[in-house]
Amino acid sequence: DFLCISLVNGFTQLRYNLGDTTVILQTLQKVHANGTTWHSLKAGRVGNEGYLDLDGINITQKASPGMNALDTHTDFFVGGVSSLNLVNSMAIENEPTGFTGCIREIVINNRELKLTATDPKGGANVGDCDGTACGYTVCKNSGTCKVENSGFSCSCPQEWTGTTCEQSIHCSQNMCGSQALCIPQLSSFSYTCVCALGWSGKYCNSEIKFYIAKFVGNSYIKYTDPYYGKRDLQHSRISLNFTTNQTEGLIVWMGKSEDEDNDFLAIGIASGTLKVVINLGETISVPLMHSKYYTCCDGRWHFVTVVQNQTCIKVYLDEELILFEDIDPQRKYTALNYGGICYFGGFEIGRKVSIVTTGLFQKEFIGKIKDVVLFQDSKKIQLMKAEGYNVYDGNSEN
Repeated sequence: DFLCISLVNGFTQLRYNLGDTTVILQTLQKVHANGTTWHSLKAGRVGNEGYLDLDGINITQKASPGMNALDTHTDFFVGGVSSLNLVNSMAIENEPTGFTGCIREIVINNRELKLTATDPKGGANVGDCDGTACGYTVCKNSGTCKVENSGFSCSCPQEWTGTTCEQSIHCSQNMCGSQALCIPQLSSFSYTCVCALGWSGKYCNSEIKFYIAKFVGNSYIKYTDPYYGKRDLQHSRISLNFTTNQTEGLIVWMGKSEDEDNDFLAIGIASGTLKVVINLGETISVPLMHSKYYTCCDGRWHFVTVVQNQTCIKVYLDEELILFEDIDPQRKYTALNYGGICYFGGFEIGRKVSIVTTGLFQKEFIGKIKDVVLFQDSKKIQLMKAEGYNVYDGNSEN
């Protein structure tokens, strides 16, 4: 399998192979090879349907029956590869050669790559294309960059301030407390404070402790499993108590959620019923839902346990087995490589559940969670000792 973007006789070309046939898309127009014109290129695939867009002119390849997963376990190369004889002969039209030119702002699956000297895994013969201290995103929020003797300076729009226009003027004198985030409210020319885990109040200066976590819709907890390296990932298990009166919401996501190839186990509410989704490696399994149970959104406490025994999944609701399915009788992938990361209630601020889960779940969780146990551990995990924001004490009524 491969996916390759290249220049061929002045045209941009996308080629990919998911295991059966090589799909080739080529732009209608040539690129300007004058060394001064920047081009915007968008390329990719949804299943086995491809698209290639150069400066707003889009070419698509309709999906046909066949493979729909890109199964590559290699590094991601930009501008060239460590050895040109590694390139599949079908991945490029002519003899492979390295790219000469400038590349900036690479975004893969909604995540931007940092094109610095230190962030990539490796590389060779790459220089600074801009030649100045400015670069293309030094000044945030539409600020303009000016080269100075000491480096650079930013001229900011009137709503923004700071050395790189990174701070709203509404937050420049904020009173938000320990580790809190200041969120500008442009319509009211003010701000609100989003509290870090363990803090509450208008300015996040009241310390709290809780055993029941209350989520209000823009909350999340990110827990790192300290025992991940010792886990038997072919036999995973998670159990917890939850209560909600909402018909949609992500309760827990075991997985890194960094890109589409990350394994995960997810539990949530969809259309008023419990929904469990598991991905062990290749493609997203069919979501497991039990239409008989519409009792999840009644404001009462419910106990859910999900057990993964290789590809066999069992789901218990209030100690009754409601789902039992073998998601892959071929046993191609049998381990839940979730990276030791568990999200509760949602994801980091600015990352919407519907986008991160590609529509598997529609909304962030509103409700309460307690008594979370991973695998066969004898102790419940301490949610207070994780990372998170906007989480309240579920014991209190406020």
